[in-house]
Amino acid sequence: VMTLGTGTASAQNPVVVMDTSLGSITIELDQDKAPISVDNFLQYANDGFYEGTVFHRVIPSFMIQGGGFTSGMSQKTTRAAIKNEADNGLSNALGTIAMARTDVVDSATSQFFINHGGNNAGSLDHSGPGAAFGYAVFGRVTEGMDVVDKIADVATNRREAHGAVPVEDVTINSITVQ
Repeated sequence: VMTLGTGTASAQNPVVVMDTSLGSITIELDQDKAPISVDNFLQYANDGFYEGTVFHRVIPSFMIQGGGFTSGMSQKTTRAAIKNEADNGLSNALGTIAMARTDVVDSATSQFFINHGGNNAGSLDHSGPGAAFGYAVFGRVTEGMDVVDKIADVATNRREAHGAVPVEDVTINSITVQ
């Protein structure tokens, strides 16, 4: 299993700061292994799309998901879906960020999740066609895992068709490229 490694960001990798209502998370994006996902994420970030969106699905020791809904679970209109890059060799390990999608392999748009557990042992990594295709990892948290922990620890409940929704909004104020 290949990972992004540790230490300083490589020159070609963009770094973003996600400012949330519970603190800031710094994320290094893997431009080399996930160019489609990184370009897509950066376009949404640069367009200000994520401002005011919430983490709408929070499951401790699994993941925190955001980037598609505003307060009150109002879904935002997105651009077209992108190609799934889950076969890029990156694993859904603790602290990585990946594209969220439906059951359709190439359905990811704006939503992402940050892994809050060792999900690489589960069905999130690429292991074949169809349902086993996996979820495309496109970066990793380099600072602010304590903030990810704080978000993962918030109280959640069910809201209409959505489970694991934070009782109090955890808002993304901005995502800025460094």
